[in-house]
Amino acid sequence: MSQEKVSIVSADRVTARAVAGALQDLIEPPPHALTLFEDAGRGWTVEAYFDETPDAGDLRRVLADMTGLAIPEVVVSEVPALNWVALSQAALPPVIAGRFTVHGSHDRARVARGPFSILVDAGEAFGTAHHATTFGCLQAIDRLTRCRPAVRRVLDLGCGSGVLAIAVARTLPHSAILATDMDPTSVDVARRNIEINGTSGRVAVRAAAGLADSEIRKRAPYDLLIANILAGPLMMLASAIRRAVRPGGTLLLSGILLPQAAAVVATYNAHGFVLMRHDRITGWSTLTFRRR
Repeated sequence: MSQEKVSIVSADRVTARAVAGALQDLIEPPPHALTLFEDAGRGWTVEAYFDETPDAGDLRRVLADMTGLAIPEVVVSEVPALNWVALSQAALPPVIAGRFTVHGSHDRARVARGPFSILVDAGEAFGTAHHATTFGCLQAIDRLTRCRPAVRRVLDLGCGSGVLAIAVARTLPHSAILATDMDPTSVDVARRNIEINGTSGRVAVRAAAGLADSEIRKRAPYDLLIANILAGPLMMLASAIRRAVRPGGTLLLSGILLPQAAAVVATYNAHGFVLMRHDRITGWSTLTFRRR
């Protein structure tokens, strides 16, 4: 069975990131794999892989409506099923977010080893730093941890690949980190990535839906809670998150489209959080709060 590849080339990085985010999170059904990379001489290339052939014209119009941007030409082509996943993963370049460099195993020889180099291969769990939400969280973690604050307990809620928990472990070596996800596959992937990156001694991984899990409650309250999920669940969890974060603690939220940010901020203000920073990256919001 062949796969269908959608290619969009943009001279503008902002447009390319917005297109990649819309394809990944807003198109139904979503692509099986997606890459975003800089192509010397052409600009930024977005490639997405589907089982069924999308109509290029219809897809271009939908993306324009979703992003509010002028979308370049959409090219649809057939690729063999034999190696399309491997090829798409190999096309992912390293991502630099603050001090962190997130890269796949195909770039291991080209990326300098160091405390802020994180190895995460594209796979079945969300979170390679190519998406604006993960990128925004990594930048926020870099900023929040530079002064080595007194952060002892950390919760990464909806950890996906585990990349954010690994980043916290690299920057706050004395913190105890719990990474949870409701998806058992993500838990397995996160546990494997955490082990590969040498942080399994300080990051516990657990399958859990929401914050009612016994281990989450036992470790609370948290000095830092990170939740890169979606706006709807974040607003539903506001009361539980308030109970989980200590007074004066930090809350980092992402997975929020820009038009949804005001509602999320209002919800968390009503639950005793003060917005400290709003980072906007290609149509997505990353929000940093402090609990009163």
